[in-house]
Amino acid sequence: MTEDEVRALLQRGKGQEVDFQPERVSARRLAESLVALANAGGGTVLVGVGGRPARPRGLRDPQAARDKALEAALLAEPPLIIPLPQVVTLDDKSVLVIAVPPGLPHVYSLRGKYLIRMGAQNKPLTPRRLRRLMMERGEVSFESLVPPGATLDDLDWDKVEDYLSSLEGMGAATPEEALLRRGCLVKRDGEYRPTNAGILLFGAEPQRFVRSAEIIVARYAGREMSDAFLREDIRGTLPDQIRRAEAFLVDNMKRGVRLTGLSREERPEYPIKAVREAIVNAVAHRDYAIRGDEIRIFMFSDRIEFYSPGRLPGHVTVENIVEERFSRNEVIVQVLADMGFIERLGYGIDRMIKLMRDYGLPAPRFQETAGGFRVTLYGGGAVLMGEEVDRGRWAHLDLNQRQEKALAYLLEKGRITNREYQELCPEVSSETLRRDLADLVDKNILLKIGKKRATYYIFK
Repeated sequence: MTEDEVRALLQRGKGQEVDFQPERVSARRLAESLVALANAGGGTVLVGVGGRPARPRGLRDPQAARDKALEAALLAEPPLIIPLPQVVTLDDKSVLVIAVPPGLPHVYSLRGKYLIRMGAQNKPLTPRRLRRLMMERGEVSFESLVPPGATLDDLDWDKVEDYLSSLEGMGAATPEEALLRRGCLVKRDGEYRPTNAGILLFGAEPQRFVRSAEIIVARYAGREMSDAFLREDIRGTLPDQIRRAEAFLVDNMKRGVRLTGLSREERPEYPIKAVREAIVNAVAHRDYAIRGDEIRIFMFSDRIEFYSPGRLPGHVTVENIVEERFSRNEVIVQVLADMGFIERLGYGIDRMIKLMRDYGLPAPRFQETAGGFRVTLYGGGAVLMGEEVDRGRWAHLDLNQRQEKALAYLLEKGRITNREYQELCPEVSSETLRRDLADLVDKNILLKIGKKRATYYIFK
């Protein structure tokens, strides 16, 4: 949060979504506000503020205040997983900003007491409202459960150290305590045990415990599924899966030329950031309790489809998906946000839409299926890919005109066979054309698929 945003909250005053607390506030009192805001749909607590009108008094020990905030979050039942509290300086005085995200998946309590933010106060939830809230929100999430037999030895501690080294202000004495605060570990009978979230994010072999936690990516040459495709089954931790899925799509993405005024712009068919958002969205929000189904990303000549198991969570629908927030996997979402994959409060849907439109492409299509959720990104097609190949792109490779014609055909069709190349150049011998294609393979431009009569070529 920026200095200007904090000043705006101070000017707005204490209310439904904003609470002010002095530095000396107890962890329990702070937990009351965090629980109340979480049950009401999120908000912000500013520590180190007092007086009327509200003004910053400053923190004598910002790190101690931050530790108290994280302690307060753990007092909630179930523990609240929030972004790391942020210290902002106003007029040479430090204020601690504690953000409670909207769309959290549970109903939270403090020592058996359920609170909700009403106006500028924390009030007990009425029985009727509590029942309704419990119906709207799931009470036991898969990510918070402990996989049978899982121990600390099942985590990759090098990945844990890399993650923790990038965080500022966690204030935990040990890596185990840090993961406990992040919901990746629980403590039972005095021993730390990894949760499903911890295994998925940092496990040495995550699929040993959550078998369906994988991504299948495939590229088809045309607009429909066919027997000709490239496929990769991606396993490992969720951050590694995101990186590898993005690399596959980028490597197999068509590049083309778009005329903008009098200039020519070479660019990929899809905005890379929008593709990344779609991958992260599928990974962060899928239902990992569903067995026998995995994330599937299919790349066609005119679109990319991202399917994730599990229908939309909570009160989110296709119609309100841009405005509403509900995180099925709050721990996974928060850790991925810590790692820089997503903005914790944004979740990426509105950003994905803007990226596609700014690129001159249709807005993504969102569909709820019988057992899952699908996002479709449509490519530029003829708008991006001209029939004429950009010769400047291949100039340094010293290609002949026949090869340039073959590449132009590939840009339009996605693949080329020996017969199709012969039809493009009927006056040339089949042996010469074979050598042309072999040369493009040697130069790492094309990839040869199949054998004998079933052979065809695609961009590498």
